[in-house]
Amino acid sequence: MTEVSSIYLSGLKNAHAMENQALSIMKPQVSRIENYPQVARRLEQHIAETEVQISRLDQLLDGAGADNSTLKDMALSFTGAMAALGHTVAPDEIVKNSFANYAFEHFEIAAYKSLLALANHMGDARAVDLLTQNLREEQDMAAWLDENIEPVTLQYAALREVGETAKR
Repeated sequence: MTEVSSIYLSGLKNAHAMENQALSIMKPQVSRIENYPQVARRLEQHIAETEVQISRLDQLLDGAGADNSTLKDMALSFTGAMAALGHTVAPDEIVKNSFANYAFEHFEIAAYKSLLALANHMGDARAVDLLTQNLREEQDMAAWLDENIEPVTLQYAALREVGETAKR
């Protein structure tokens, strides 16, 4: 195995763990949303996309004769769950989750751009196709979050102003 393919394989394992972490962040969030149905719908859609992204990564790992790193998957899933739990005590949970999700999407975008650079360097067209699909879904989610931070913030403020439950 060349050094580049070793770096690439490690990146695939990291991406697999990253996507499991994303699920452990989004699933608790969506289960708690009460007053923001548009956010719940988009998170549910992205959860389904993330599950397919994990499947794509599994295909690439299988093709390389490797498995995901169970330890990394478990560790990042745990930290994701703790991060999601951390916002539940905030009075503006929905707003803080929007910030955190926006940042996490950009982390994922950077990870996929890095993997794509390596896949292109190695001439792996199949990997480029699968990773590009994952990248586009992350970019779409990041764009949706970008477009919705302001409306979610204003909806939160409006609900608080009339004494309604607003945090989630």
